[in-house]
Amino acid sequence: MSGRMQQLNDKWMRLVGVPLLALTGQWMMYGYTNVSYPDDWRIPLFFLLGTVLVWECNRWGIIFSRRRYPELAQTRQRVFYQLVWFLVCCCVIRITQTFFYHQIGLWPSEDYLLFKPYFFNTLVSLVGTIQLAACYEGIYLYQRWKVSFTEAQELKKVNLQSQLESLKTQINPHFLFNNLNSLSSLITSDAGQAERFLDELSSVYRYLLQQNTRDLCPLTDEIQFIQAYFHLLKTRYTDGIFLETNVEARYMAYLLPPLTLQVLFENAIKHNVISAKRPLTIKLYTREGSLYVENNIQKKKNTVQSSQIGLQNIMMKYKLLEHPPVEVHEDDQMFLVRVPLISPAIEELTVAAK
Repeated sequence: MSGRMQQLNDKWMRLVGVPLLALTGQWMMYGYTNVSYPDDWRIPLFFLLGTVLVWECNRWGIIFSRRRYPELAQTRQRVFYQLVWFLVCCCVIRITQTFFYHQIGLWPSEDYLLFKPYFFNTLVSLVGTIQLAACYEGIYLYQRWKVSFTEAQELKKVNLQSQLESLKTQINPHFLFNNLNSLSSLITSDAGQAERFLDELSSVYRYLLQQNTRDLCPLTDEIQFIQAYFHLLKTRYTDGIFLETNVEARYMAYLLPPLTLQVLFENAIKHNVISAKRPLTIKLYTREGSLYVENNIQKKKNTVQSSQIGLQNIMMKYKLLEHPPVEVHEDDQMFLVRVPLISPAIEELTVAAK
């Protein structure tokens, strides 16, 4: 909403409000200044034209203010912007209009600096504008609250779905069975390696259990987790899988949704052949504020149907958190996912604004 011109659906408000404001202006102008109302058809016409001009100018002020300060947390800045705009527009238009009335004889006075007509014409316009703008703002605040509430519900739904998928991974019998088989083989052949494997397996499940309640986590936590997770994969596939990591230290404190890397690694393993003759290589690196996960493509003959729920959940989280989108690129040689890293400072400001 902040990136495009805000549209106003106010057709009926304008059709009803402009004539009412014009009639009120006439009554205030001639009634409070004790000047007799001339019998001249030009008076209602010019009052109507003046009201249209004021309304449309101030309407653009509302549009520009929403474009510049669209969020609920920016209500104070948006309202102040509108008030300044209204004051300037009403003064310029109504003072010019009143002077024009003098010129064409619609205001019977030779004193062009007479205070009352200028003051009341401007005051009526400003007061009427503020009252109508309050209606506009009330409707806008309700609409923004409704959008925020809907997005919060969607984010909650996505988090629950993510937790469900994580829980499925935790209790996935194939995942557990494969790792127990690997552990059993190591116990008889290499007790030291078996002990390390068991430690890494414990680390993986501990991390899975801890991350369900967090929307974001530091990249360093994800890297430590994926190293433990990859150790399990490496033990199982040996020379069939490799990991190349080139993550810059300056990005380690940056944030991303938890278990992002696990989802992307699982996708790579699920859809590609893994063997010593055709090894799967997963590359993990950072560049210009983003984390890249890349793997070579060597699709299985029996294609596994994918719901892509995990990847869609990651994309939806970024969308609902109003961060740059996740990007996916695929060709005949590689599958690449770019995950934007969220600056801790920016996230603190976002949380404070909410």
